Amino acid sequence: MLNRRNFLTAAVGVAAAGGLAACAKEDSGSNGSSSGGGSKAITLGFSQVGSESGWRTANTDSVKEAAKEAGYTLKFSDAQQKQENQISAIRSFIAQKVDVIAFSPVVVTGWDAVLKEAKAKKIPVVLTDRSVETSDDSLFVTLVGSDFTDEGRRAAKMLEKVLEKAGHKGPVKIAQLEGTTGAAPALERAKGFKEVMDADHKDDWKIVVSQTGDFTRAGGKQVMAAFLQSNPDIDVLFAHNDDMAIGAIQSIEAAGKKPGKDILIVSVDGVKDGFVAMSEGKINAIVECNPLLGPQLMEVVKKVKDGESVERWIKTKEGDFMQDQAKAALPNRKY
Repeated sequence: MLNRRNFLTAAVGVAAAGGLAACAKEDSGSNGSSSGGGSKAITLGFSQVGSESGWRTANTDSVKEAAKEAGYTLKFSDAQQKQENQISAIRSFIAQKVDVIAFSPVVVTGWDAVLKEAKAKKIPVVLTDRSVETSDDSLFVTLVGSDFTDEGRRAAKMLEKVLEKAGHKGPVKIAQLEGTTGAAPALERAKGFKEVMDADHKDDWKIVVSQTGDFTRAGGKQVMAAFLQSNPDIDVLFAHNDDMAIGAIQSIEAAGKKPGKDILIVSVDGVKDGFVAMSEGKINAIVECNPLLGPQLMEVVKKVKDGESVERWIKTKEGDFMQDQAKAALPNRKY
């Protein structure tokens, strides 16, 4: 696992031989004939996890827009949250002899074989958003993304403020909606949250139920409904992303409870729909995870193609928000 404490801070640009598996989607197209200075256009193969959330949609749009602006030829593949599709896409990019491969891994493990194939063909690989575990760190060049463990820690610290503001006294029973099983953000957000909980709230906080909602609204809704049946006295919901929180809100309301009051909610991402729910008092706090990685990724791709050195870890810029900030921040939400 990558040691995310070694991330360096960089500013985010404002405002992936053989065909793909049948169920994967791949598209390619020239977004320009050169990438500045009259040099030959860079061809980038990019394999996306899927389109499971508002965050992921914004991330995909950012990559496509940034590639077009940079004048790169982008070959894009949607893995539909299946690792086998992503591995097929990467092998397709290798067969097409792209200049650089970038991908956001579905899960942490199981990448050594295909990454060794890319290395054998001297095609550099850049990770975006999520980390991997490999037997050889030279199988990829760098990671452009967020410190998920720190996001978990920040979520716990935000919960402290939420509980204080709500005047909650006594034990805290927490339900946790986890992200996709085996995915870096799910593993690391849970780890960071538990670090703070064990260090500062061993006696008063307890995660009474925890299950994956697969980062989707439908998953959040279904799992939260089950949580409420088995643990009707939950005080807090910690959701690993906004989409699951939004789905959970539907089940909380269907159970006759008030989200944000009867059950306090802290989530991660900061997508626009999450801010809308927060402005309505249904989510109490959000830890931002910025999806606009496109500009940073294109800068890294050019440096890698040109043989320039890059930092091993490149971190995105993000923040934290509570209910009283939601309405003011909402008009400026870009995603």
